[in-house]
Amino acid sequence: MPSLKEIRKRIASVKSTQKITRAMKMVAGARLTRAQQRILALRPYAVKTHQVLADITRREGAEDGASDVIDPLAVEQPLLGRREAKHILFLVVTSDRGMCGAFNVNIGKAALQAWREAEAQGKRVSIATIGRKGRDFLRRRHAPIVHEFAGVWDRLGMEAARDVALRLLVPFLAGEVDSIRLVYNEFKSAMSQRVVSEALLPVDSLPTDEVVVGSAPEFIFEPDRAALLARLAPMYVEISVLRALYESMASELGARMTAMDAATKNAEEMIGKLTLQYNRARQSAITKELMEIIGGANALQEG
Repeated sequence: MPSLKEIRKRIASVKSTQKITRAMKMVAGARLTRAQQRILALRPYAVKTHQVLADITRREGAEDGASDVIDPLAVEQPLLGRREAKHILFLVVTSDRGMCGAFNVNIGKAALQAWREAEAQGKRVSIATIGRKGRDFLRRRHAPIVHEFAGVWDRLGMEAARDVALRLLVPFLAGEVDSIRLVYNEFKSAMSQRVVSEALLPVDSLPTDEVVVGSAPEFIFEPDRAALLARLAPMYVEISVLRALYESMASELGARMTAMDAATKNAEEMIGKLTLQYNRARQSAITKELMEIIGGANALQEG
C-alpha cells in the first residue's frame, strides 16, 4: 500500500492537473463562442456561392448534352474544367495542438482511408496538410505529402485562406492534378463534429435535396459570363477553403472544451478516490499506533 506521503503527493498532482484542465475548458469555451458566430455568418455565403457556380456548370452541361465534360466552361474558366481524375490532391485540415479528444485522430483516419481507397482504384494521390497533428500522423504512415501549410492557425482569415487556395490551384491549372478534395471536421455543436471529405475542384453537383426541379433560375450576366466566372470561380475556392478552416477551428475548440470538461470531472473523481484511500491509510496507521501504545502499556503493567 502506498505511504501517506505518496498519496498526498498524488492528490496534489491531480489537483494541479485539474486546475489546468478547468482553465483550458474555460478558454476553449470563450473562444468557441466567437468561432461559432464566425462560421454561422460565413456558412450561408459559402453555400450560396457553391449553389450559383454549381447551377451554372450544371446548366451549361445540360445545354451541351454532356454533364460530365464541360468543354465550353473549361475554355472560359480553366478552374471549371472536368477531366478524368487520375491524380487526386487531398487537403487534410487538423490542428497544431492536441488535448482535444479524437478530433485529430478521426481526420487522420479519414484521410488514410481516402488515400488507400484512391490508390486501390489505380489513382495517384498527393496530400497537402494544414496542422502539425495531421502532418505527423500521415508522415508516420509514409503518406505522399507534397506540401505543408505552416502557421495558418496563427493568422486565420481570408488572407491565409487565399494563400492556401493559390497554392492548391497551381498544380490543378497546370494539369498536374485532376481533382482536389478537402478533408476536415464540420462543426455541428460543442459535443458533435462530423468528418467531411468533399470535392473542391472540379465543382461538385448540388445534392438532390437542394435542387428543385423546374425552378432553376435564369441568369443574366453583367458585364458577361466570362468576366463573372473569372471572379466567381477563384472566389468559390477561397471561400470554400476559408469555410473549411473556420469549421475546423470551431470543431477543435468544441472538442477541446468537451475533452477538458471530461478530464476535469475525471480528476474530481480521482481526487475523491485518493482522499478516501488516504483517510483509510491514515486511520489504519492511527489504529496501529494505538495498538502499539496499548501493547506497551500492558507490558509495563505486567512487568
